[in-house]
Amino acid sequence: MLTKPIKRNISGVLLLDKPIGITSNKALQITKRLFNASKAGHTGTLDPLATGLLPICFGEATKFSSALLGADKTYTATLKLGYISSTGDADGEISVVGDVNLTSKQIELALQSLTGKIMQIPSMYSALKHQGKPLYSYARKGIEVERKPREITIYDLQVVALEENNMDIMVKCSTGTYIRTLAEDLGKILGCGGAYITSLNRNEIGNLNLSDAYTLDILKSMSCTQLDSYLRPTDSLLHNLPAVFMNNTDSQHLLNGQVVTNTALANKFQENEKIKIYNEEKQFLGLGEIAVCGAITPKRLIAISSIQDLPESL
Repeated sequence: MLTKPIKRNISGVLLLDKPIGITSNKALQITKRLFNASKAGHTGTLDPLATGLLPICFGEATKFSSALLGADKTYTATLKLGYISSTGDADGEISVVGDVNLTSKQIELALQSLTGKIMQIPSMYSALKHQGKPLYSYARKGIEVERKPREITIYDLQVVALEENNMDIMVKCSTGTYIRTLAEDLGKILGCGGAYITSLNRNEIGNLNLSDAYTLDILKSMSCTQLDSYLRPTDSLLHNLPAVFMNNTDSQHLLNGQVVTNTALANKFQENEKIKIYNEEKQFLGLGEIAVCGAITPKRLIAISSIQDLPESL
C-alpha cells in the first residue's frame, strides 16, 4: 500500500507569479503540494483573470503574512474604453456605452482627477464582506448591496499605451483599491461612458517585486532541495520595521513570553513602535513592541523548535 509522504515543516516566503485562469487558493494548493509543506498561506488575493505577484508563506512565515495586507501595490492593466462589463472585467456581460475620441489634454486631466486621495465605491464583484459573505456572492445572485465610498490613495497613474479603444495603464495605489472600479471611473471621466479590465497584472507589493517571482512551470521542474533555495527568510515580510539584536539570555526570556527591559532603547524608539527582534546569531525571533522605558513586549514570535531550521536573516 502506498503511503503519503510526510509533510515538511519548512518556513519562508516564496514569490509566485500566478498564472491566468486559476484562483489564488488553487495556486496556493499547487505550490504547497510541490514543496510538500505542512502549512502554507497566501497574502493578497488575485482574481482568476489576474496574473502576477502572489507571495506564498510557509510555516512560521504565515504568522507574519498580515504585514503585507496594508502594503501599497503596483499594477499594470489593459482597459477597453467605450464598453462596460457587468463584472468590471472580461468575464461579464459586455455592453457598448460610448465612443473613444481622446485628446492628450483630456487624458492628462482625467489622470490628475484620479490621483491622490480619492473616494471609491467598492465593486460588487469584490471580496469585501457584507454580513459575513463576500460581495461577489450577492452579485452572482443578482443582489445589489449598498456600499459606502472609501478613501484610497492613488500615488501614481499613467497611461503606458493607447491603441484605438485599448488603453494600458500603470497604477501605484494604497491597499483597498479596486482596479476594476478605477477603470470604470476613468472611462467615465474620459467621456467614453465607461471601461472594463481585459487584463490585470500585479507587479509589486511593498518592497516585493514580480521580477523576483517564479512561475508554476519553473517550480514543477525543480527538486525539493532546489525549491527550498527559492525561499526568502520570514523577516523579509517585515522589511520596513527596525531591527533590534538581543543577547541570548534576553532572547530566551522573550521567547518564553516575558517582557525584556532595555532602557538603552528608550531614546531610540517611540512607545508602541513595532520592531523586528534577533538573537546574537542574527536569527529572526519575531515581532515585538516597545513599551515604557524601552522595554520590549513580545507580540508574535517564531516557535522555538523552528529557529534552528530558519535561514539566517538580514
